[in-house]
Order: sequence, then structure tokens, then C-alpha cells
Amino acid sequence: MKALLKKLTQSETGYAALALRFPIGIIFIAHGAQKLFGWFGGYGLDGTGQWMESIGLAPGVLMALLAGSAEFFGGVFILLGLLTRPAAIALAGTMIVAIFSAHLSNGLFMSNNGYEFGLALLAASVSLAFSGAGKLALDSVISKKLV
Repeated sequence: MKALLKKLTQSETGYAALALRFPIGIIFIAHGAQKLFGWFGGYGLDGTGQWMESIGLAPGVLMALLAGSAEFFGGVFILLGLLTRPAAIALAGTMIVAIFSAHLSNGLFMSNNGYEFGLALLAASVSLAFSGAGKLALDSVISKKLV
């Protein structure tokens, strides 16, 4: 278990990942809060669940809870640099579902509710899954304690 945790938290990225972690973490936290709590103009679990049902993701409230939790808590973890790789993988999966279920049929551009924003978030998540949190992250503290 110690070896696995070491692999998950170790990163040689330096400070570069910080440039991704902060904005991506904030964006995911905000989107998750819309789904879970109705903050920032969101519809909360019931409203988001109804919309998810309407696009074929059922049961809607459960899907809203899963997507909202992945985004909110995954975003918090990304922002803190805590278990960054697993959080980034969960977020990448969430973006793949969003792209294919809600945005792909609308084309690329955001102006048509297309998939470009989801694709950018997917790319950032995949990048963090490969690189890890880098320096100035709780993963770095954990990794050093596991030596």
C-alpha cells in the first residue's frame, strides 16, 4: 500500500503543474457546486438530474450526484494537489461522458454548446494524471513522508 501511495503522489514536474492545477481546480469546483448545491446559477441535484434524464443519463439524480461529486471534490483535490492523479482520472472520465452525452452532437464551438470547453478540461485532466501535482502540493508532502 505504501508503494502504491508513493507512486500516486510522486511527481518530478516542478512548478509547471501549478499553472494547470489552480484554474482547473477552480473551474471544476464551480461546476460541481452548480450541480450539487445550485450555487453560481446552477440547478442543484434535482434540476441537474432532470436535465440528465432528458439526455438519457438515468437515473438523473444519481448521475448528477456522481458528476457533481467528481467535479466538486475532484476539483478540491486538484487545487490542493492531493491525490492528484486519481482525481484527474475521475475528472477525465467525467469529461468524456459530458463530451459524448451532451456536447459532441453540437460540434466543436462553445457558442453552439459544443465540446471545446470539455475537451480543454479533458486535456488538462489527462495532463495532470500523467504529470502529477508537482511542487507546492500536498502530494509532495505525502511523497516525502513515505521515503
